[in-house]
Amino acid sequence: MTELLHRPETASGRVRLAAERVTLVYDDHVAVRNLDLQLPEGSFTAIVGPNGCGKSTLLRALGRLMRPAGGQVLLDGRAIARTPTREVAKVLGLLPQAPVAPEGLTVAELVARGRHPHQSWLQQWSRDDEAAVAEALAWTDLADLADRPVDELSGGQRQRAWISMALAQGTDLLLLDEPTTYLDLSHQVDVLDLVGRLHAERGRTVVVVLHDLNLAARYAERLVALKDGELAAVGAPVEVLTERLLADVFDLEARILPDPVTGTPMVVPVRRLR
Repeated sequence: MTELLHRPETASGRVRLAAERVTLVYDDHVAVRNLDLQLPEGSFTAIVGPNGCGKSTLLRALGRLMRPAGGQVLLDGRAIARTPTREVAKVLGLLPQAPVAPEGLTVAELVARGRHPHQSWLQQWSRDDEAAVAEALAWTDLADLADRPVDELSGGQRQRAWISMALAQGTDLLLLDEPTTYLDLSHQVDVLDLVGRLHAERGRTVVVVLHDLNLAARYAERLVALKDGELAAVGAPVEVLTERLLADVFDLEARILPDPVTGTPMVVPVRRLR
């Protein structure tokens, strides 16, 4: 374990989302064990760790898609499990790993689905809904593709369409599970640039699961490193990405150099340790 575990996590501003002694179990397997975590308002946090360490499982629990076997998740200080689904959907958007749209659904129709939490039987569609969809399409550079079926888009365009739906949803807390999976490097950068702009320009609180440590360090302000379902370290990338942590958590001998573009930590692998 890294020494960062023993230092209390400090949050700037109020805590939007928190896990309190959360244990997550599926198929009789304990995926996450007694985990405490706070996600401050306005932060950009990347969850990292080796395959099978519980990253996506934790994100699902934070997004109310999985009920903890122990402990609880708090959204703005309230137990998320006891908060009505519609209320959660108005403040929290979750983009799952490799989402699939129904066949033939257009980009505009997908983005419009983000407005469902704001509608009711008495008011199915409004000018506010129309404006929110148009703004989301424009902001993600998808207005020209609004009538194109989602399944005809490139991988990067599809991810932008799903992010556009979350933007139209109007939530200020956004959870993304490996949004760069199956994308080439240029489209990975395109998607993360968009998420970074949502954070920097729109003030969104962002939590993202990423495999690429260098991209995580470049875009996120805070890293959460997991190992075997437990918290290994939390902090700024320069604090978390150490040679010792890479050996302990990833079984990797590596060197840490400054990224020549951003100055953030850059991991240069040497060899697998085991």
